Amino acid sequence: MAPVPDPRTANGRRHPLRFVLALAACAVLAGAKSLTAIAEWAADAPTAVLSALGGPDREPTGPTAPAEATVRHVLQRVDGDALDDAIGTWLAARDPERPGLGEAPGERRRRALAVDGKTVRGARRTASVQVHLLAAMTRTGLVTAQRDVGSKTNEITVFRPLLAPLDLTDTVVTFDALHSQTEHARFLVEDKQAQYIAVIKANHPTLHQELKQLPWRDVPLMGKTRSTAHSRNEIRRVKTCTVVHGISFPHAAQATKIVRRRRIVTTGKVSLVRVYVVSDLTPEQASAPEIAQRVRDHWGIENKFHHVRHTVFAEDASRVRTGTAPRAMAALRNLAISALRLDGCDNIAAGLRKHGRDATRPLATLGPTSSNQADHLNDAALATPSPHERRPPYCCCYSLLFLVNNHEPQDHEVLPERTNIRSYFEMNEASTWRRGVELRTGLASRRRRRRC
Repeated sequence: MAPVPDPRTANGRRHPLRFVLALAACAVLAGAKSLTAIAEWAADAPTAVLSALGGPDREPTGPTAPAEATVRHVLQRVDGDALDDAIGTWLAARDPERPGLGEAPGERRRRALAVDGKTVRGARRTASVQVHLLAAMTRTGLVTAQRDVGSKTNEITVFRPLLAPLDLTDTVVTFDALHSQTEHARFLVEDKQAQYIAVIKANHPTLHQELKQLPWRDVPLMGKTRSTAHSRNEIRRVKTCTVVHGISFPHAAQATKIVRRRRIVTTGKVSLVRVYVVSDLTPEQASAPEIAQRVRDHWGIENKFHHVRHTVFAEDASRVRTGTAPRAMAALRNLAISALRLDGCDNIAAGLRKHGRDATRPLATLGPTSSNQADHLNDAALATPSPHERRPPYCCCYSLLFLVNNHEPQDHEVLPERTNIRSYFEMNEASTWRRGVELRTGLASRRRRRRC
């Protein structure tokens, strides 16, 4: 989180930005769904966890968690692009399919990257415009890039800025029919040295008609699969042919036709769908069944991320809408889901509950914390007093203790509560309490809410 710029002014800044963002990431990994939940998790976090996350040690009792107002202020004003880049870089470095050191470009295994957008339905900007985000997910289930789609544009203009920072050499990029644009194909092949698989539908009528008129009857069947799931039987048949000329799409090498016959088990209704695909992959680089499988795997971004964020995190019901907070929360949810998948967790809801039971588990999952360090943090957290027992002292409290009672505070002496100063002085003489009120009104009110 260090590269993310701090949107706050230097005056009055108590908690570093990377500390607040690290706390928010751990809280979301522990199941927090709102800004209030993030602040509550941070307030209950042990001192050992706060210290491990980089909390400033200004208090005698150790680091303190930021208030809810601080968390809300930071996430509403943080640079969304910088936050997404930092999270994407962290995840890309841990991708199991990342290129190995010393591998030549031709020797790399072709990775997969799916590009698709999602609307955060509960977050609305002015004029009731919903927040829409475009993301890229790897085959291993990691979101390595995300961009905000402005209210006055669409996903097409965000496609290039989304993929420009990524290393896409020997990567097969899949996308839906909206992004099957000639400019996108040239950008991927010529600028990024990547491959593409483009689905062509009626939004490109000329190209769609060219693909339909190919001699598919003379092409033999090259693949057939059958599956049963969600109360429906589906049969997929695939044919492919090499493109020599007659297809007006840049760098097209193969044209594929996928026929899906679907029957609903409960009603017996049968539907037949024909899908046409264009790719720059040659027959030697990808066979017909492989192209069909990559087209089907593309929708994993819907199942692995969009559906999980909607059902597990209740993203579409979230009322977070101010500033960049909706995008920041979406980025933190992507980080939590990706981190759980890297940890080998397939059930995201169960993984969130597991991390919510122990405040040290998010550190072991997100940070470079070894098992021994995690055990040490766990022991330190158990030995740490509860949040109500480690209230930080206030300057006004120490001023009253010293000036009224002529009492020098002992090492790490902590008052029970800021609101219980009166009960403290009531244990002494009544005149002492009156003098304390006068001193507090005259001296300490100017330093109210300013901690040591």
